[in-house]
Amino acid sequence: MRIPDLPTPALLLDLPRLEANLARMAERARSLRVALRPHIKTHKCLEIAERQRALGASGITVSTRYEAQAFAEHGFDDLTWAFPVPLTRLPEAQAVAGRARLGLVADTAETVAALERFGHPFHTWLKVDCGYHRAGVDPCRDSSLELARVLHESRVLRFAGILSHSGHAYHAGSRADMAATAEDERRVMTAFAARLREAGIRVPQVSVGSTPAMSVVERLDGVDEARPGNYAFYDYTQTVLGSCTVTDCAVTVLASVVSSQPGARHSVVDAGALALSKDAGPQHGPRQTMGEMFEDYATGRLRADAHLVSVSQEHGVVNARLPVGQRLRILPNHSCLTTACFDEYHVVQGDTVVDRWKIWRGR
Repeated sequence: MRIPDLPTPALLLDLPRLEANLARMAERARSLRVALRPHIKTHKCLEIAERQRALGASGITVSTRYEAQAFAEHGFDDLTWAFPVPLTRLPEAQAVAGRARLGLVADTAETVAALERFGHPFHTWLKVDCGYHRAGVDPCRDSSLELARVLHESRVLRFAGILSHSGHAYHAGSRADMAATAEDERRVMTAFAARLREAGIRVPQVSVGSTPAMSVVERLDGVDEARPGNYAFYDYTQTVLGSCTVTDCAVTVLASVVSSQPGARHSVVDAGALALSKDAGPQHGPRQTMGEMFEDYATGRLRADAHLVSVSQEHGVVNARLPVGQRLRILPNHSCLTTACFDEYHVVQGDTVVDRWKIWRGR
């Protein structure tokens, strides 16, 4: 089968680009002397995770209980659930921990107390706010040190170390800004680890992560592992940030023009929010867009005359009148959210569909 034969909307995965991205980040982690624990929430795909493992990944990171269960059932035996653990999911987490080493994340005294009451010896990470201010303990507060001490001295839990996510790197205005954010994350985490060790608290590991930060960070002294995820595919946001080029982007959505009315200045495609998400894209992009479209995929040339300006559930609105039936290859703003909208990848090499891979999405 070839790409023109596919019904739309369809999720296309460029196999050579994927494999180049995976190899590049694996080598980058080696050069920075950190273990790579890729976040599989980006792809949710066994075939991709197996490739990451073959390239030396020390384990995988997941964002949901479903991901943890699915990948544990398929032989992945070292997982970190990098999300403040929902206490309603502890019985399910225990079941996963029965077949794999499962790390949980906590950042409140209430969560740690609930984990201890539950009684299972979970490997537990203390999440630290490295500047993103979404979640995580403040490394400057004495209460954060004391919570780490509770984990360290727990007779139930196993203290895994400290973990952060430099999500604010996505708001950077330049590669220099991203590099500064990455260094801030490293500095905050290594300083907090030193503070804990000075207080007699053993810190087994220091874990950091985000694709923008890992794309530009110059050193990771004092860090043990990194957890980027988006690097497998990249997306339009990453091209604007400078993490990659358009020709590195491995995931696109194939769509068709379904409506184009006489006299109108727009047309409609069959890829809306349930194919592309409603991610508004990069803050510092050249224009507001809900999805860019390729003029020439091979060379990475995007159309200057047309892009998606809005999406509703199934409709995507393009700011140009295009002929009904025309097929478009759309570069999403956020590949992680786009992938979560589909059940499978159509894996392609050039114009040929070479395989179909399941996307293990669920709660």
